[in-house]
Amino acid sequence: MSSAGKILVVDDDPDFVEYTRIVLESQGYQVRTASTVDLALSLMREERPDVALLDVMMSYVLDGLTLTRQMRDDPELSKIPVIMISAIVSKEEAGAFPADADLSIHAFLTKPVDPIDLLEQVGALVHPIQVDPAKEEES
Repeated sequence: MSSAGKILVVDDDPDFVEYTRIVLESQGYQVRTASTVDLALSLMREERPDVALLDVMMSYVLDGLTLTRQMRDDPELSKIPVIMISAIVSKEEAGAFPADADLSIHAFLTKPVDPIDLLEQVGALVHPIQVDPAKEEES
């Protein structure tokens, strides 16, 4: 069975990690997991995932954002698409979330994550629809 793609799930909640693994593996994705920023960076450099799912708040309040910035600043990791995941739901909590346009987050999902939304977002990033720019200019 061929793999649909490699996904790295970065979250310190073992229940969420297991749930996400089951959902993604049911569709043929290879799933690796990390519970810390350092382990995530190490796995990204070793295996270059097709998509990284990052929890905003782990050991430190904004670990996911810190990791996203480190990815953006590393030429080897800057092209890995990021789906940010968070349980932040209130306006007060969302206010703590930096509005940094440079973060290059491709999608944002809130916990609890709907499995259909998760698979749609991951699928769109692993298998993006390619548009030929030459044909775009001709029309």
